[in-house]
Amino acid sequence: MSETSESVVILGASNKPERYAYKAFVTLLKYGHEPIPVHPDVSEIEGVPVFPNLASVEGKVDTMTLYVNPTISEPLVDEIIALQPRRVIFNPGTESALLKEKLEAADIAAEESCTLVLLETGQF
Repeated sequence: MSETSESVVILGASNKPERYAYKAFVTLLKYGHEPIPVHPDVSEIEGVPVFPNLASVEGKVDTMTLYVNPTISEPLVDEIIALQPRRVIFNPGTESALLKEKLEAADIAAEESCTLVLLETGQF
């Protein structure tokens, strides 16, 4: 990995090429980042093992990008905070005022944006 690469948890990862979570996975790889896919029902994406839950993720997490709706993400707030990502990206449709408030209270930046746009425009 280059000095600018990040480890990125993809919450709600997908092995389906038409899904934005899958597109984020391959685009993160394209830009030299380390995607860490998390989904309870997917075992691997393009040969990369998928973690069944956030509690099984180990090591430093720079960014977490959300591809799940608030009914899934909000109950995971303690697990998200425990990973201590530098920031959490709320992709369109994943926004949660409650989760954003709790993340910011834990000193974790919360950003409403699109991971794909950030990557493709050099703003990631």
